[in-house]
This record gives sequence, C-alpha cells and structure tokens, in this order.
Amino acid sequence: MTAEDPVTLPVIAFLGAGSMAGAVLSGLLRPGVETAGIRTTNRTAEKAAASAALPGVTAYATETDASANRLAVAGAKLVVVAVKPAMVPDLLREIADALEPGAVVVSVAAGVTVATFESILPDSVSVIRTMPNTPAVVGRAVTGVSAGTRSTPDDLALVETLFSTVGDVLVVPESQLDALSTISGSGPAYVFFLIEQLTATAIDLGFTPDEAARMVQGTFLGASELLAASGEEPAELRRRVTSPKGTTERAIAVLDEAELKETFDRATGAALARARELAAGA
Repeated sequence: MTAEDPVTLPVIAFLGAGSMAGAVLSGLLRPGVETAGIRTTNRTAEKAAASAALPGVTAYATETDASANRLAVAGAKLVVVAVKPAMVPDLLREIADALEPGAVVVSVAAGVTVATFESILPDSVSVIRTMPNTPAVVGRAVTGVSAGTRSTPDDLALVETLFSTVGDVLVVPESQLDALSTISGSGPAYVFFLIEQLTATAIDLGFTPDEAARMVQGTFLGASELLAASGEEPAELRRRVTSPKGTTERAIAVLDEAELKETFDRATGAALARARELAAGA
C-alpha cells in the first residue's frame, strides 16, 4: 500500500488489543488509510488508556465495564478477535447477539477453526480466519487469509484490504492455513535462529559481539533487500555470489551436505503436527 493507493475501511473493533492486534492497528494509523472508526477492548484500564491516546481510537476496558466487548462490536462491520485461543468460545458467546447483521468476524487466534466460530455465531455474520506474522509490527507481514462457509467475495476483499495495511496477503484454503503458519508464522523465528548461529560463528572467528551483530544483521538485511529489488530467484542470486572453485562454493558445499532442505522439512513437519494438536484441543 502506498500514499497513491488510499485505503478506506468501515468501523473496526479489535477485541483483545495485544501485540498482533496492535500491529494491525498501527497499519490503520498510517497515512493513506481512512476508517469510519476504530474501537478496542483490553482487560485493564491502563491498557485501554494507552489505546485511547491513539488518533481516532475509542477504547474500552473489561475490568471497568463488563459490557466493553459488546459496546465495541455494536455497529462494527469488521470485528477482529485477537484474544488467546482458549478465551475465544466464551468471548464469541458474549458478543454473538450484539454483532451487526452482515458483520465480518476476523480471527487471528491460532488453532481455532472457522467451524468453531460459525457454530457459536449467528448465521447473519460471516467468519474469516487469518494468520498474520510478527513483521506486521514494521509493516512487513505475510498474512494468510481463509474464507469461511458464509463469507462472500466482498467480505474476503475487505479483510485482504485490512491486512494489506501491514504487508502482503495470501488467500489460501483453511486446510492450508496451519501449513502456512509453519512457514510465515514460525518463519521469523527460523531467520532469527540462523542469525543467532552465524553471529556466534563470527564471534568465534575473533570479532566482537557488536562487530558480529553488525556484520550478520547487515548481511541478512542487505541480501533480503537485494532479493526484493532484483526480481531474481534466490538460486540465481546465490549462483552469482558463488564463484567456481571459490570460498563461497566450498562453504555452500558444506551446507548442502548438512541437508538443510530435509532439516526444514522435519522442522515444519513438527510445527504442523503441533498446530493440529492445538486445533484438537491438546
């Protein structure tokens, strides 16, 4: 999204304004985004006060007003459910009859299926399940979006627009959403882990922690920006760095022997198995 592509959104309610909801909220406050109103609910008055200090945000605290969630959703077209997964069913029962007919309820709760939402909410509202990731905080998210059985193409487009304010959006069947989470959802942790390990190696080579951090983090950032700007495939850019019979070729050979692809297969497989356990309530 750019200033040349303005975004207009209806009234939005965020139920549970934690880190992920806060990241999406920050996207709505960027230049070029207009909303008909933003409402948030938090457990404490202190957190509600922090949200209320943001331009255009009306905040409610459940500790001071038991009807906070119902007040927030009244008349809202988009309702983003961002509480902990275990809290979702009770919250949905609480707000079910306060939702505006035609509202779109958007889940960012990991492991809670569309079926769970639709079994509790009235037929007059639709449900869309999403899986954003933590780079939403800096406007670089990759968000998976899955339609529910009652959602329309217009509903889906509205949710795509919402999440486009914090990065890229991929529309996938719900059956693929858990798999997506093992790549984009967990992916930042994989990158941070690689950065940790390469930084440790740099320190072992005699560099100070500050020097190592600058080298490694700058290299990851620069390589990512080069990839984005070049339009080339990663394999092609790797080949350009890997001179025949050179040092990089020797290093890549060692990494290839480590069977990184197979390691990532096992890692994402373990994450996917755990996601399915969570969906089953384990």
